[in-house]
Amino acid sequence: MSAASPHPFETLTPQRVVEAVESQGFWLPGEPFALNSYENRVYALSDDERQRWVAKFYRPERLSTAQILEEHAFLGELAAAEVAIGAPWQNAQGETLFEAEGFRFALFAHVPGQAPELDNPAHLFALGQLIGQVHAIGRRHAFQHRPVFEPLRLVEESRERVLAAPWMSARQQSAYTRVTDALLTLLAEHAWPHQALQRVHGDCHLGNMLGRDDHFALVDFDDCAMAPAVQDLWMLLTAQSPEEWQMQLSEVIEGYEESLDFDRRQLEWIEALRTLRLVRHSAWLANRWQDPAFPRAFPYVADSGYWDQHIRTLEQQRVALDSPRWLA
Repeated sequence: MSAASPHPFETLTPQRVVEAVESQGFWLPGEPFALNSYENRVYALSDDERQRWVAKFYRPERLSTAQILEEHAFLGELAAAEVAIGAPWQNAQGETLFEAEGFRFALFAHVPGQAPELDNPAHLFALGQLIGQVHAIGRRHAFQHRPVFEPLRLVEESRERVLAAPWMSARQQSAYTRVTDALLTLLAEHAWPHQALQRVHGDCHLGNMLGRDDHFALVDFDDCAMAPAVQDLWMLLTAQSPEEWQMQLSEVIEGYEESLDFDRRQLEWIEALRTLRLVRHSAWLANRWQDPAFPRAFPYVADSGYWDQHIRTLEQQRVALDSPRWLA
């Protein structure tokens, strides 16, 4: 893309969003409201009957149509099983993915609520229960097109992208290479077998879990993938002491096992999964830098101090990966 060419998302004006949604038979009396999303562009909408919707415009060239439709098919399975998720809207022909002016988009019914409290045992139990329901369906068969969590490949690809970015000094590049070499060696020792992979949500952070009281729904399956089940659980374990961590784990697993057994040996892969998330996050920022939203939202990435801190964080993660904490 030339320097003079706008990023595709820069052309996605509110008027184009409205026209795209109205092309599916809706009438929108108000303006779309942009939600906090960087990978795609996501908007809150209300139709003329005051029904609230979320419109997701997928990032061009990131996912294939087959991958998006496989996400939607998984959501359809979950909705049919009455699992609390944000399912895509279907038109009269049963279609869930649409196109307008080069953008692929989908509509989802608005899911109300707030993020859970991870120090609340009832919330943790409910989240474990919900994720167990998702995984019980996820185990029925495998994705054919969605990404697969292969730690060595993912770290190597991420490292290549980070080292190609212009921000690190020669000293930082050398330190980054050394620490990622060490992480790759440790990840090879903590690899999970292929039979441990199943369909998962893939990104169970607080922003993707909404509800009230003890009832929650999972939204935004944009990162659904083939991964170990613990990928959808470990981000719920935020405590800073072994006693609190064990409490969180106990509540989550108790809820989860209302649907299916959890193999506790997967707890040994938590630090490997945390490593993947840390390494891939910096690569994601570098890979998306041509999208003007990223320099505006993450200006610190171009500062050498960010990379010094990132290297220190990876070194701390190397220690954690070498000696996982609190596992019993």
